[in-house]
Amino acid sequence: MENENNSNINLNNVSQSKTTTLLQKKGIFLTEQAKNITNNSDFLSEMGKIIFLDRYALKDNRDNFKVGDLIIAVSKDHPKYPKKDLAIILDIVQNQVKLRFISGVYSENFKKELEGQEPTTEDEDVTLDLVKCDKPIESIYDAYARVAKAAASVETNKEKFEEEFKSALAKGYIQPAGRIMAGAEVNNEGKYTSNLTLYNCYVIPSPKDSRKSIVRETAYQETEIMSRGGGVGINLATLRPRYAHVLGVNGKSSGSVSWGNLFSNIVSLIEQGGSRRGALMLALPDWHPDIEEFITSKKRIGFLDYANISVLVSNPFMEAVKNDGDWNLEFPDIQDVETKKRYESEWDGDLKEWKKKGYKTKIFKTLKAKELWKTLIQLAWQSAEPGIIFIDRYNDFSNSWYYNKIICTNPCGEQGLPAWGVCNLGHLALNNFLIKKGDDDLGPLYDFDWENLDSAVKTLVRFLDNVIDLTPYVFDEIAENQKGERRVGLGTLGLAEVLIRLRIKMGNEDSLKFIDKLYKQIAVGAYSTSVQLAKEKGSFKKLDVDKFLQSKFMQGMPEELRQNIKQNGIRNVTLLTQAPTGTVGSMLGTSTGIEPFYAFKYYQQSRLGFHEVEIDLVKDYKKIDGKLPEFFVSAMDMTAKEHVTVQGAIQRWTDSSISKTANAPNNFTVEDTMNLYEMAFDLNCKGVTVYRDGSRDEQILTTDSKTEEKNSNLNKSPKEEIQVEEIEYGSEVGNTCPICKKGKMIKVGGCTECDAGCGFKGGCDMK
Repeated sequence: MENENNSNINLNNVSQSKTTTLLQKKGIFLTEQAKNITNNSDFLSEMGKIIFLDRYALKDNRDNFKVGDLIIAVSKDHPKYPKKDLAIILDIVQNQVKLRFISGVYSENFKKELEGQEPTTEDEDVTLDLVKCDKPIESIYDAYARVAKAAASVETNKEKFEEEFKSALAKGYIQPAGRIMAGAEVNNEGKYTSNLTLYNCYVIPSPKDSRKSIVRETAYQETEIMSRGGGVGINLATLRPRYAHVLGVNGKSSGSVSWGNLFSNIVSLIEQGGSRRGALMLALPDWHPDIEEFITSKKRIGFLDYANISVLVSNPFMEAVKNDGDWNLEFPDIQDVETKKRYESEWDGDLKEWKKKGYKTKIFKTLKAKELWKTLIQLAWQSAEPGIIFIDRYNDFSNSWYYNKIICTNPCGEQGLPAWGVCNLGHLALNNFLIKKGDDDLGPLYDFDWENLDSAVKTLVRFLDNVIDLTPYVFDEIAENQKGERRVGLGTLGLAEVLIRLRIKMGNEDSLKFIDKLYKQIAVGAYSTSVQLAKEKGSFKKLDVDKFLQSKFMQGMPEELRQNIKQNGIRNVTLLTQAPTGTVGSMLGTSTGIEPFYAFKYYQQSRLGFHEVEIDLVKDYKKIDGKLPEFFVSAMDMTAKEHVTVQGAIQRWTDSSISKTANAPNNFTVEDTMNLYEMAFDLNCKGVTVYRDGSRDEQILTTDSKTEEKNSNLNKSPKEEIQVEEIEYGSEVGNTCPICKKGKMIKVGGCTECDAGCGFKGGCDMK
């Protein structure tokens, strides 16, 4: 039986949409560009269309705007919270365009007519400046065709794989990450024509402990990557602690946190230069003498405001916590002459290896591990930061353990990487593998299409492996590293929708059994495909089969697969990552990543405005006593322990890591939070984020329709503010800007910014 969710997806769709028909009925002229986009967008929600056309579709020059074109226009002007909607150009006079909106608040009557309702009046036309409009030049199917052609351009049989990729994309089986959607393009000769990298996030080497390396190397590397919109992770372990002696200038070091603040401030400088802002992750290990300062650093005004921060937690530290043991904060003894020589040539931030070689360290402080742990948890409880990365767990399970240590994660935490490592992400849209088999009194009944899932896994692994050879690289070292190990991050979205359609309650035993079966099949399928690619194209250069199979992850894989790898090699060092998929998931109208739906009706604040979101699948099911069936589970319906249990079940079959939020009620205690983190460690999770409801002043997702008004109230000019005796300066929402002392900090996307326009920007959420 045909998959219901794919029944309206056709790459060569030429049927006329209701939108086109209604616009023509009203006598509104449409260009071929407008017809193409409106006719090939009906399967996307209103918000989905706006996301795709604004973020991923190729755009035309404003000089080429024509009457009848479909454009994206700013429907609500605001310095920090603008709203964008779709419109048709009715007239162009000099630098202004007259528009008829077909989405948003200016199109209420048009939308009523689309739904077959009688409009109360005709929507008014709006005139805007040309600079507030963009003209997309492709439908989502055109974009899929563009991306498929680009990914196939590195193949010998280009035509075969272009069709394979195009078909999987059009059917909704696979969905590349946003950077691939926006940038993948080749000309008719197969030459890459975009100047955009297809990778989202990077980890760069820890800085050498010198001013030259910090400023000339690490700061420069961060700047170049972020100027292209990439996110960066940096492990600060190599930097000597605060007050340590600096022989060359006969002074004292300002410490790792202070230098980390330099890297944090670079983020805002790039933004002020006019480019898209990247995200930054700064990490410090649990043994570093600056760790206490690092954990509490964001309580200091103007410190690390542009960075996410995480503590790299080791296995010995967790053992000390459980046993109420002592914990040393130590660093190489750089005052010892012989040690200093080794330090300058060998120190890379790995204290375990340093001590294994017998080199000297200096203990700066000894404290109870549990006390440090409690401090860390207290801060995480208050504001979901610092994050926690179980770094030894990462390396124990890493397939690159024998040649390339994982030193940090990307800013969202799902991708642990070595120095010069990159993300290479794509997703399986699980909701499109549902097969409707009938109905009952409650609603539709579904099976899951395991066969087509297997086929899609094979296609996506090949697709992502090709991206490695397609994309341009910022630095030669990144190209050398990635082409030497060929990391791939295949993940999923739509899990929550699948569980609801199959009538399985997320978090219970039945869901854990289904999850185990599903993600095992994906993992084995991905690895088996990589083995076939190795036979066809060769294994990754750094492969040592015997050592590769010794990783804890590979020890847990089926023996038949292990033997297949031993005999034939493997193309990619890692293959699996569960990314947030927030934007592409919202675009496709399904649940994001492995998360449950936040709610089944909610409001979302984003760079595209404030939108009401209703989950379509709700209307397919009969309510009992006004309530949805018990298998409809939202984020706050699940306990925090159920969230972490689901994460642990998926981590079992994920060789990298997972972006997952464990939602907890406001009355969730510090002790509860501590127990949850320890539970995550015991379940072999590589990190965890706990978000306690109400722990931040503002949430991007909310069930409160007044949130937009609340956001606007945070943007009153300083003259309108009620004067109080004490003013709290800082980067959190509602605080007064610590730079200009005038504006208030407001939420924009996942970050905070000063609403007075001075350019100051605060930290990003870990979610």
